[in-house]
Amino acid sequence: MALKFFDYQSSGKGVAKNAPQKKPFFRYFEILGRKFWQVIELNLLFVLFCLPVVTFGPAMAAMTHVMRKFILEQPCFLFDEFFTAFKKNFKQSFFIGIIDVICIASVCVVLHLYVFSQSLPDTYFIYLCIFVCIISVFFMMHFYIYLEIVALKLKLKAIMKNALFLVFLGVKRVALTFLINVVILSLILLFLPYSILVAVFFPLAWLCFTTVFICYPVIQKYIVNPYYEETGERNPELPPESRYEETETLFVDRGGSEKEIKVNTKTHGKVIK
Repeated sequence: MALKFFDYQSSGKGVAKNAPQKKPFFRYFEILGRKFWQVIELNLLFVLFCLPVVTFGPAMAAMTHVMRKFILEQPCFLFDEFFTAFKKNFKQSFFIGIIDVICIASVCVVLHLYVFSQSLPDTYFIYLCIFVCIISVFFMMHFYIYLEIVALKLKLKAIMKNALFLVFLGVKRVALTFLINVVILSLILLFLPYSILVAVFFPLAWLCFTTVFICYPVIQKYIVNPYYEETGERNPELPPESRYEETETLFVDRGGSEKEIKVNTKTHGKVIK
């Protein structure tokens, strides 16, 4: 008697079209698992395009654009999308990138003074606390700045203003994202220069993926969805079943409502030659 591990003659129940979406925790790992190798490729692309330093902003915008595509589960040709976004968003992201480079340099100088200087005035600690608070808020604004650049058609002033408001509107998501970013970046800095090899392949793109996954719903809630509700236009970011539920259809998708069909393997028929 032969053992039967798989039954290819019986049909299953099918997948329901309007099946509930998985919870964010499981959906996060599902998308990351499917896109794992593309995340590594994207990390390499980002590092390569950041080498001139001044192109940090456009490279970050391009990576954010691709990650947004991943999160929305839209078709994405990685290299084409990256290069297109790099060129399309170059102007605004270049300006933000230059500010970022200046801020990073400022942080390095301040920390160097604080760690290695032995005779500092008492007021220096107060100025240091104010500086850290400002830099932290500006860092958290970046969870939204590059997302707004690639997802919305706004002037830079409006982008910065929205980013500041969104930091406080989505404070729980921002706090979680901030904690994850600080921990991973601190580990990279702590294990320099050994961590450089690892940083080239994965963690930077993974941080971007995590940031987009956690924070983009805030932009959808407060900016994207209200816009389409107000204008009455079709929202292209909604799941397919939500987009077309009110349209007239010729055929109805009954996926998930079928009955399971079992084949009786004990009956034998004659073969007609």
